[in-house]
Amino acid sequence: MTIPNRIILDDLPIMPVGEIAALPGDQLALLKQDADERLRSAKTLCDWLDGAIALKYGEQAQDARRAEGKDTGTIRLQDGPVTVVADLPKRVDWDRAMLAGLVERIRTDGADPTEYVDVSFSVPERKYTAWPKDIRREFEPARTVRTGKPKFRLLLGEEVR
Repeated sequence: MTIPNRIILDDLPIMPVGEIAALPGDQLALLKQDADERLRSAKTLCDWLDGAIALKYGEQAQDARRAEGKDTGTIRLQDGPVTVVADLPKRVDWDRAMLAGLVERIRTDGADPTEYVDVSFSVPERKYTAWPKDIRREFEPARTVRTGKPKFRLLLGEEVR
């Protein structure tokens, strides 16, 4: 679909947001499609470039970490005038069932488990909504509902479902 005198993405930064909002829906939909495509293309380029950088410096960074006696963390490399900051973050997962047993053992031994671990509780929303009303009523004072950022999809020539 071609719209004569169509606004293009490069026009948007100089337009007040109210003017953009006043554009016809079909123009907004096409602009959004163009922006999404640019974002996908930019992400693909970034991923490709990140892969090349990892290929160039990855082994050198691992060697430098090993020389410092660490498996993860941040190290710095020099490549001529460029300082390469290579970070390999540590991601730790804990077995919740084992932790619960250990916390109980600490408590049984008379110590305070909160001196050793952070204890947290959560309730999946799908479980909460499946509970009987009387149980939900008991938990409601502990529950806060917040909304996320609104999202909109603009579809051209597609049926609304």
